[in-house]
Amino acid sequence: MPANLQRYPPFRAEHLGSLLRPDELLQTREAVEKGAVSKQQLAVAEDNAITDIVELQLQLGFHAVSDGEYTRHMFWGSFFPGLEGFETVYKPDADLFRPYMPDISAFLQEGHGPVDSVFCVAKIKHVGSTHVDQWNHLKSLVPTEQIGECKLTLAAPEWYHMRYKEGNAYPKSVYANDDEYFADIAKAYQTELQILYDHGLRNVQIDDPNLAYPLNTKSVDETLDAYIALYNDCISKRPADLHVGVHLCRGNFVKSRHFSEGGYDRVASKLFQNLNVDTYYLEYDTPRAGGFEPLKHLPKNKNAVLGVITSKFPDLEDVKEMQDRVYAAADMVAEGNGETREEALKRLGVSPQCGFASHSSGNAVERQDMMKKLELVRKLAD
Repeated sequence: MPANLQRYPPFRAEHLGSLLRPDELLQTREAVEKGAVSKQQLAVAEDNAITDIVELQLQLGFHAVSDGEYTRHMFWGSFFPGLEGFETVYKPDADLFRPYMPDISAFLQEGHGPVDSVFCVAKIKHVGSTHVDQWNHLKSLVPTEQIGECKLTLAAPEWYHMRYKEGNAYPKSVYANDDEYFADIAKAYQTELQILYDHGLRNVQIDDPNLAYPLNTKSVDETLDAYIALYNDCISKRPADLHVGVHLCRGNFVKSRHFSEGGYDRVASKLFQNLNVDTYYLEYDTPRAGGFEPLKHLPKNKNAVLGVITSKFPDLEDVKEMQDRVYAAADMVAEGNGETREEALKRLGVSPQCGFASHSSGNAVERQDMMKKLELVRKLAD
């Protein structure tokens, strides 16, 4: 990448935020749920684990350091539950959800629905950041000059709209239509991003396992356009030096389960050209993500981080094979922009295809496996 992208996000070597939790942290959280230990003890365990995982990332040479998402149970975190107007419902009626959404479909096939979900019940308002304390702790653990490189992950703005059948995302007595609902979601994101920016955050990754999914709604194009417009409104007031990326994958649940398959072809043009983010973190570790041809649509002013290393299983990829895949991807980017492979490579990085623990239980890998995968990412990037 050119000099300005070497010092600022994105980087040649990235990971996607979530990292395997140590057993002690998982055991402490379980004990809290049983009432055996206090939440204060959990906070201490989280802080200790975060300190260790930050040090590991620095030792491995990663710039976009995260807190491993160690304070979260699921990757989407606490943003929506922390907004006024949203309410967590436990064991919600499965009939409220779109049955063809990848994760919902998988749950229904096993005979059960989501354990919980968040629903809009009143006017949405941002009433305080649930992420700023996490960010402040993370930035306290790195050298001052590296604070701007550290990364915080956020939930996708359409997450609790896409999941529900039409008419179930919000009460009609609260919002007359999607435009009104999306407008308040966007205001909440604008406020959250400004608060985090004011505390030093310069690198945001929005995790969105469903945006690239071929939406089975009344109109794929119409729905995708609406969600892209929502995204763009959410980040419309971000400062110029706040890097925003979006991570697209096909699901990453307990013990390495994925939820969907299919390439980016159907949505590539709109996704890469109309969505006003800086970087796309793309799953590309298996054929289920399709080929590199959609990268022809990646504009010259945007970057892609290629998730060619799997976080789901311990077997290590061959570096030469992965290098060849990156070159093949660069050739598609170059073809779409009328540039050389070398020019295209300046806007590409590499990473695992997803996190190692989108769910706190983690993937079917051990800590040593994760370290070897991260070392492989660093080696491939170098």
